[in-house]
Amino acid sequence: MPGTAIQIINTSEEHTFVLNEDALSEVLMRDEVKDRFVCVVSVAGAFRKGKSFLLDFFLRYLYSKYVRHDVVTDWIGDENEPLTGFSWRGGSERDTTGILMWSEIFLHDYPNGDKVAIILLDTQGAFDSQSTVRDCATVFALSTMVSSVQIYNLSQNIQEDDLQHLQLFTEYGRLALADTGKKPFQRLQFLVRDWSFPYEAEYGALGGDKILKRRLEVSDKQHPELQSLRRHIAACFMEVACFLMPHPGLSVATNPKFDGRLKDITPEFKQSLRTFVPMLLSPDNLVYKEISGQRVRARDLIQYFQSYMSIYKGNELPEPKSMLVATAEANHLTAVASAKELYNQLMEEVCGGTKPYLSTAHLEAEHFRIKDQALFQFASKRKMGGEEFSEKFRQQLDLDLEDSYVTYKAHNESKNIFKAARTPAVYFASAVICYVLSGIFGLVGLYTFANFCNLVMGVALLTLALWAYIRYSGEMGDFGVKLDDFATFMWENFMKPIYQGCMEKGIQHVATHAAEAAVGGRTASSAMNGKVKKS
Repeated sequence: MPGTAIQIINTSEEHTFVLNEDALSEVLMRDEVKDRFVCVVSVAGAFRKGKSFLLDFFLRYLYSKYVRHDVVTDWIGDENEPLTGFSWRGGSERDTTGILMWSEIFLHDYPNGDKVAIILLDTQGAFDSQSTVRDCATVFALSTMVSSVQIYNLSQNIQEDDLQHLQLFTEYGRLALADTGKKPFQRLQFLVRDWSFPYEAEYGALGGDKILKRRLEVSDKQHPELQSLRRHIAACFMEVACFLMPHPGLSVATNPKFDGRLKDITPEFKQSLRTFVPMLLSPDNLVYKEISGQRVRARDLIQYFQSYMSIYKGNELPEPKSMLVATAEANHLTAVASAKELYNQLMEEVCGGTKPYLSTAHLEAEHFRIKDQALFQFASKRKMGGEEFSEKFRQQLDLDLEDSYVTYKAHNESKNIFKAARTPAVYFASAVICYVLSGIFGLVGLYTFANFCNLVMGVALLTLALWAYIRYSGEMGDFGVKLDDFATFMWENFMKPIYQGCMEKGIQHVATHAAEAAVGGRTASSAMNGKVKKS
């Protein structure tokens, strides 16, 4: 397989978790991936129960369906082909730590234009001898919060303590439901491995639903806390399902040299795989990751990982309310990023790159128009936390857009050929003026002033040459900016007022002459008319 398992959340001996942002960004920010909606499939559960083993069959299906686009070939593979992909091995010791992501993201384009990226997550097994209860709960929580399909991998049956591990999410879900009116999670898939009672419930989805109904049934004899847990599980997930799988065979469990070859696996287990895997991963069954009713894109997933990791850094498990705030914050930050992207995209179309120079008034009008569109997009996205929580992000977005406008304005000004020529024109004009003054002072015998003008002329010419070198070579950019600033200062405070004054006087003089000529012409015409009448 061309891909590999990448550690995106690492664990340490101090029982802390660290997000590998570089590795996560490298996978999710690829050009062909970052703008797609995501379907995140995660497997969680107790250690040494075959989670990584199962995910490798997921990989076989995904490569067959979405990479090779096989139609006839059986995706499950050759009978003698070893199983590769996520690291797995037999035995009683754990193999996976933290959370791993498969480096190759599987892409699918629907006929209606939707584009989806399928992401696989493998998680550290719970309840091994090296992990604390908090470690297990943290891994389970992180994988559930970011996944659209959480496969809860169980052994032999669904027991009460298995349901208790969902308590944190039901409390979070209750708060999120009250805040947005939307179910916070998409699909919870119970997967019961090594099911030993096919006479009570058959293997597969039908038998699983029968068992799930029994386990989630609310009875008056139950403790109120257990009743509440069962009600909230159904209320938090858009879909809750169960699948019963048979044991893969004695050779799988007892042979230390077993390497995943299908010939060593029972036909019943292989048939269950052929049913279960497409049930989750076929194009018709993919589940988009949604938060607050909004589909999540691959690039947005990075922000959610960052926000969730920030609340799981302490020594205690976060309260459901903290999880809600973290989700709302990430939710708003992705909305801000989307609004900024829209603003930058539209501004690039107006004044970016090789677009011609726009007048300041025109550019400012476009800025206000596009900024209103970006703010409207931010406001129209469904977000968690309410108006008061959202307002601080809106204000920050407004400031960020204004900062971006300053950059676009400077870029636009650099296209103005007259302003670009201002600096050399100022220094050249200064040299010419000093040359003329030097000649005048020399004629009247004021040699001190003449020499000073020559000195200023020489400095002006040297400065002009230095500015030309900086613009040509690109070196000493900071000093070049200072030369431009000084030229602007000279123009605005000295040359421009003199130039405008001369222009006004010139226009006034021309207007006066034109008026006098017009009055003189009328007088002469009247005189001629009078002479004609007398004759």
